[in-house]
Amino acid sequence: MKEFQLSAGMMIRLATMDDLEQIAHMEEICFPKAEAATRESFQKRLAVFPNHFWLLEKDGEIVCGINGMTTNEMTLTDEMYDNPNMHDENGAWQMIFGVTTLPEHQGKGYAAMLMKKVIDDCKTQGRKGIVLTCKDRLIKFYEQFGFANQGESKSEHGGATWYEMKLLFDNL
Repeated sequence: MKEFQLSAGMMIRLATMDDLEQIAHMEEICFPKAEAATRESFQKRLAVFPNHFWLLEKDGEIVCGINGMTTNEMTLTDEMYDNPNMHDENGAWQMIFGVTTLPEHQGKGYAAMLMKKVIDDCKTQGRKGIVLTCKDRLIKFYEQFGFANQGESKSEHGGATWYEMKLLFDNL
């Protein structure tokens, strides 16, 4: 999938290194400093797994993004955020590191549209499922897509309390 047209002026596409500054900027705006990935981290990730960075554009502006890596591990660990070499393109599980939407575009359903595309792509790719961690206030958001709360994560990322969410596909 290079581009997926949603409607006039709206599309979903995979990221390229040219998107680095915008991706880093969204992360900086959407996450507290202790939790946000750095520009350098995104540069390393984009060099290794750019086809696991989905972007939603509205009228040519990136307004929402989802990124992560694939692995055969069933649990998202803090080490994965900083070590892009843990990525396995043939991995059974899609890990999601971040879901970002520019504040002025939040509440419009863009993250939901993008998440549905990520889920569809992961099913098409034959993955077993998707794993992510989130704060308690976002559990309901992810449950609407079929993610199940696995309880408090062992993650210490950014000093926050995280909950592991897992979406299993029928192909298990």
